[in-house]
Amino acid sequence: MDADALITARYKALEGFCDERERRLFAAAEAKVLGHGGVKRVSQATGVARGSILAGIKELEAPPDPMDESRRIRRKGAGRKKLVDQNPELLETLEHLVEPDTRGDPQSPLRWTCKSLMQLAHELDDQGHKISHVSVGVLLKDLGYGLQGNRKTLEGVSHPDRNSQFKYINDKTKAALSNGQPVISVDTKKKELVGHYKNNGKEWRPKGDPELVEVYDFVDQELGRANPCGVYDLTNNTGWSSVGTDYDTSSFAVETIRRWWFAMGQAVYPEAKELMIMADGGGSNGSLVRLWKLELKRLANELDLTIRVSHFPPGTSKWNKIEHRLFSFISLNWRGQPLVSHEVIVNLIAATTTRKGLKVCAEIDSGKYQTGIKVTDAEFATI
Repeated sequence: MDADALITARYKALEGFCDERERRLFAAAEAKVLGHGGVKRVSQATGVARGSILAGIKELEAPPDPMDESRRIRRKGAGRKKLVDQNPELLETLEHLVEPDTRGDPQSPLRWTCKSLMQLAHELDDQGHKISHVSVGVLLKDLGYGLQGNRKTLEGVSHPDRNSQFKYINDKTKAALSNGQPVISVDTKKKELVGHYKNNGKEWRPKGDPELVEVYDFVDQELGRANPCGVYDLTNNTGWSSVGTDYDTSSFAVETIRRWWFAMGQAVYPEAKELMIMADGGGSNGSLVRLWKLELKRLANELDLTIRVSHFPPGTSKWNKIEHRLFSFISLNWRGQPLVSHEVIVNLIAATTTRKGLKVCAEIDSGKYQTGIKVTDAEFATI
């Protein structure tokens, strides 16, 4: 059967079910599909006038008006009613389940569980509200809900003098920099497992060939952990990192500063009389750690420098310059790469650069650092 005969057969099959406009649009659609000469062929095959077919083509090319009541197929108000129209209590019950505290229902059955769509649908069903999990998702979106993660914004109660503390640190930093004295930011980065362990992030590799790592993060007794302790020089935008193989103690933190000074600082600041250190309030370089202060006193005597230390207030460690000017870029540089040895860690840290010219030096510190050292009152009084 040729094309024209097929058009005739389709037209005859639908003719009794179509009004004049629908027959015109059918003929126009067939003509558009045939292309050049299609109007004449369809007119001959269906008996619809050429002018009607051309008018139908214009209608097809013009976008329909969605508000045109004449196009309505169902009568107004027909069709299945919305769930919330059939069950006015559904939305209120759903909100009680999603946010029991704000809705005044701390005894909600889902108070202490993960509120998945399936769980919400099951609980609504148990309460007499028949609904699918898909419809639950639609209703939640209509209510303005969405999947939300946690956001770190709560810092707890801040000290009333926090602003003045920051102003003090800022003034001291500006004064030291204007006098050409070194200002450094110090901290110990997160301890890292050494070996074939998963490292967060992704790197480009052949498709289907990911780096294979251990399933469980048990410490390798031979390789142990790595403690990257860093020093960031504010003036020169340079960094130093000692990758410790033993414990993260105050002695290790001060030894890192000592190594930075002899490897980098001394050459850049040959006339230095003072050294200003910015540090967090806790950890091995905490403001209340006696050993940290005693080791700094010994370093000051060794280098013949006046050492000034400013600790950031509690809960403000993210403002420490080393966090977002050094450590963050180190994490970006080694993302997705297993830290299989201390040598690999050192190489990845030393290869860290930025567009603003950050340069980093790193080395392994294989020294042994005893834990639990107590500084007596007599020793502390000598500082």
